[in-house]
Amino acid sequence: MRISVRVNGDEASGDVEPRLLLVHYLRQTLGLTGTHWGCDTSNCGACTVLLDGVPVKSCTVLAVMADGHAVTTVEGLATSDGLDPVQEGFMQEHGLQCGFCTPGMMLTARALLDRDPDPDEATIREAISGNLCRCTGYENIVRAIRWAAGHPAAEVAKEASL
Repeated sequence: MRISVRVNGDEASGDVEPRLLLVHYLRQTLGLTGTHWGCDTSNCGACTVLLDGVPVKSCTVLAVMADGHAVTTVEGLATSDGLDPVQEGFMQEHGLQCGFCTPGMMLTARALLDRDPDPDEATIREAISGNLCRCTGYENIVRAIRWAAGHPAAEVAKEASL
């Protein structure tokens, strides 16, 4: 089947097998390996991407289902102005260890902050509950998301230019 998907702001189109999973399309066809492939059962959340701004587990979405839609991967978070506040927050607050869950966590956090710019801890924990981390215990991840909530993109870009 022929699909056309806007991935990280760029148009990507081509022929795909109807059964090809979005995670494999992103990693193998487009070379966007920041989307990790973990459990293949939608339990871990390592493959989380944004589909039209909504977090989805790309191991359970067919590439053809993304036809005509916008997909954001972790590679699409940073802009020419610098890192997304979520990325900066993960650095500032040590919100990662092995890094395997990090891309999915960051995209889930970005979607949360887009709909709720100032979430409390309980809201953050609920939002990331579908993303498993076996290293950190979530404390630093929650702090990283709170850091991002307190530092809008314009503020982060300004700090980076100083």
